[in-house]
Amino acid sequence: MMPKFLPHEYASPIWRALLEFDLISDNDRILIGLSGGKDSLFLTYALSLLRQYAPIRYDLAAITIDPSFTADLDLTMLEKFCAELDLPFFSHQVDIASAIEKSGNKSPCFTCAFFRRGAINRFAKENGFNKIAYAHHHDDAVETFFMELLCAGQLKTFLPKTYMDRTELTIIRPLLYFREDQLARTPNLHGYTPLESPCPFNGKTKRQEIKEMLAVMEQKTPGVYTHLASAMRSKEAAELWPPVPTRAELKVKHTAFWHKKE
Repeated sequence: MMPKFLPHEYASPIWRALLEFDLISDNDRILIGLSGGKDSLFLTYALSLLRQYAPIRYDLAAITIDPSFTADLDLTMLEKFCAELDLPFFSHQVDIASAIEKSGNKSPCFTCAFFRRGAINRFAKENGFNKIAYAHHHDDAVETFFMELLCAGQLKTFLPKTYMDRTELTIIRPLLYFREDQLARTPNLHGYTPLESPCPFNGKTKRQEIKEMLAVMEQKTPGVYTHLASAMRSKEAAELWPPVPTRAELKVKHTAFWHKKE
């Protein structure tokens, strides 16, 4: 049996996220996206243990999406892991491998995320869950912010809490105050070895490139990561250019300017 104890240094960041971003409410039914990696294993473990201390009641279950990258994905460990935590465990197979093959020039990560999220959303909706918990951490948020800036010219990242009108589901991310290196030590808490990622693109993605770029920048200019994290927080005064005007707006300005002498 796994040890069931959450030290203060691991419980405190989760409590902060839960309270600061209002992630969990009384009588929530939360479905955890459990990939089997170190982050989602810890999220499942932590949310399960925190139920005994929380002043509210919430139900938990976990789901694993088999993306069909391999023919022999063994989920026995995840079933045992959830059973020891007294959590319902579900799995669902989605042929993401074929979808990526047919997607042409689209990013495999985009295609995978699209179909994976869609499957989890459908399962949650059909089975009465109102929230979905993902194990994204602080490094994920900062890397996404930097990637959006470099690759899309936008100042954006994923939010701690997102309500989706179409499905009436809420996405929550309780691990946003954890750095990735801290989560790397969490298997020592529950005693389970994370599953190897079956993704054939693991370590070859744009996100990995951004991660490595940030590491190099941090070495050359200490504080870069901290400054990016600060920049992704909403501020009252932002010294940014105004939005690019439409042709119609420019026409109005043009007309007003050249008719000033009339």
